[in-house]
Amino acid sequence: MDAGQRRLVMTMPLHAITSTYGEDGLRERFAAEIAGFPAADRAQLNQALDLVSLLHAADQRESEPYVNHLLRVAIRIMSHYGIDDTGVVTAALLHDAVEDHAAEIAGQDRDPETEDLRSDAELQRAALAVLSAEFGPRVADLVGAVTNPPWAPGRDTHEQYREHVAQSLRRHPWARVIKASDFTDNGVGLIHITGPRVGRLAAKYAPLVPVLRECIQLPGTPLSAAARQHILSQLDRAAERFTALLGS
Repeated sequence: MDAGQRRLVMTMPLHAITSTYGEDGLRERFAAEIAGFPAADRAQLNQALDLVSLLHAADQRESEPYVNHLLRVAIRIMSHYGIDDTGVVTAALLHDAVEDHAAEIAGQDRDPETEDLRSDAELQRAALAVLSAEFGPRVADLVGAVTNPPWAPGRDTHEQYREHVAQSLRRHPWARVIKASDFTDNGVGLIHITGPRVGRLAAKYAPLVPVLRECIQLPGTPLSAAARQHILSQLDRAAERFTALLGS
């Protein structure tokens, strides 16, 4: 990527960067966003990016590498929300790591024929302990707050997911920031997805709009007035798209 393209990447919407330059463009934008951080903080952020690149190397999000989603979530927090808190950005990069790859982080193999709810929960705890040792307890706590717990037999998975999000975000102010960026990428980003999954995803995410709206407006949410309003506007856009997709 030449100097002119790098300058352009700094002004483009994140999904436009994705469609034009792909993962390389998002990595350039991420590097530019953290360029002013202290050296030790940049090292931590790059360590987290290296880890999720390895963990999610074989994962796809529709037709793109999964790491693109993680980069957009982290970049949005810095660029759109004006947050330069290294721990929060680190947790944003890692936000799906435990939910999707707890066994790999914990260094344990699972037998899919014998694993159960308890073993999954134990693996999540072990993975969070590893992240705590590598990135600090605060980062691990934030990752834990936005990690969906193992499915409880007999529960509707979407209902359990929404219940967990509501409870967790009311307890963890900084987790609201990470979840807002994650939800924006998942919800508003549905316009960039095609196929039968779109309706299912809209049905999953639509009921979360009022929950996130409430949490973003709670007094302890660590966002500027401008960032708060930006997120609320994004939630409005997401709600409009969900309504259109669901025909209601």
